[in-house]
Amino acid sequence: MNMILEGLRVVESSAFVACPLGGMTLAQLGADVIRFDPIRGGVDARRWPITQDGKSLYWVGLNKGKRSLAIDASKPEAQEILTELITAPGDGNGIFSTNLRADKGWMSYGELKKRREDLIMMNLLGSSDGTSAVDYTVNCAAGFPFVTGTHHEDGPPHPVNHVLPAWDALAGINLALGLLAAERHRRLTGQGQLVKMALSDIAFAMTGHLGFIQEATINQEDRKGYGNYLYGAYGSEFATADRRWIYIVVVTGYMWKELLKVTGLGETIAAIESKLGLDFKKEGDRFLASDEISEPIRGWCAQRTLAEIDEIFKGTGVCWGPYRTFRQMLQEDPRVSTANPMFSELEQPGIGSYLVPGSPIDFGAFDREPPRRAPILGEHTDEILSQDLGLSDSEIGRLRQAGLVAGPVEIS
Repeated sequence: MNMILEGLRVVESSAFVACPLGGMTLAQLGADVIRFDPIRGGVDARRWPITQDGKSLYWVGLNKGKRSLAIDASKPEAQEILTELITAPGDGNGIFSTNLRADKGWMSYGELKKRREDLIMMNLLGSSDGTSAVDYTVNCAAGFPFVTGTHHEDGPPHPVNHVLPAWDALAGINLALGLLAAERHRRLTGQGQLVKMALSDIAFAMTGHLGFIQEATINQEDRKGYGNYLYGAYGSEFATADRRWIYIVVVTGYMWKELLKVTGLGETIAAIESKLGLDFKKEGDRFLASDEISEPIRGWCAQRTLAEIDEIFKGTGVCWGPYRTFRQMLQEDPRVSTANPMFSELEQPGIGSYLVPGSPIDFGAFDREPPRRAPILGEHTDEILSQDLGLSDSEIGRLRQAGLVAGPVEIS
């Protein structure tokens, strides 16, 4: 099976999206990821979305394949246990990931390094200047809400937040990448290190990679919001006869030729091209004429149902896709089903059976590793204390009696 990271162990203290996602990314590739949480659960234990019974789908979604230790980390004895777990000997051990404040105290790199010189620690920060930040505050600082939605000429631009926490997602993947890079460096040199990464830097870096920073610097202007039009190319949404929506996009000359051929609108759009004095072989000119091009295509789509359009576009070079709600996605798209080997139906204790994704990476040398469910809070407490730290049953019993550890714990 695809356990390509088997033998690698990461201890995690995390909350929100990015840091748990980074750990889960490694766990789904076979790493042993142990997250520790307060005995009654951390800040995400009850976070929405939730089931009708109040169980957090958010928490189980971001912690698949991990082991869970429920422990009162505010107590010195518990801190000593966690220090031993984080700095345990072994080639694949000694890796710690957190997005909590960890610049002082027992959980700081300096203190943990005293117990293991080659410790690798990843500390995800909110903002590079040390202030607090989450995806939504970083996103609004990076300019994107002012190009999301439509700009109205008769008033100031109104910001529109994106519902997908894109910077959290990118930070989670970069977190996993950073830990693997640091682990490779340690294998080659024997050196551990403190790795820092800021959510704000993830956002600002991508803003630069996509040319937004350069555009503002060189052109000295702010980009407007163009609604669902694809900036610099051609793309727009269209309503069908049965009140569904589709999106058609053109990013190559071949796609453009195919769209005109399949819809039979070549002459109509050629007349628009001539009237405007533009060259629709050029991507930028197609963008400039988005309104005019969309009008006849809108009429063409309005005369046909989604099924009819699907049949007409099938096997052609037209690049398009239907808009779907989440439920429509599950009902209609075979890519979001067990027909896709990334997905499996899993039983999650306390919630039930539902579709769960594993890693999207398919390594050719392995069979794809099926997804593993998320743990119950503290499900592996005794296992970790006994098998990983070598504590006896009587020692574990004493820790439980003292209220230092617990689990499994029912979140309510």
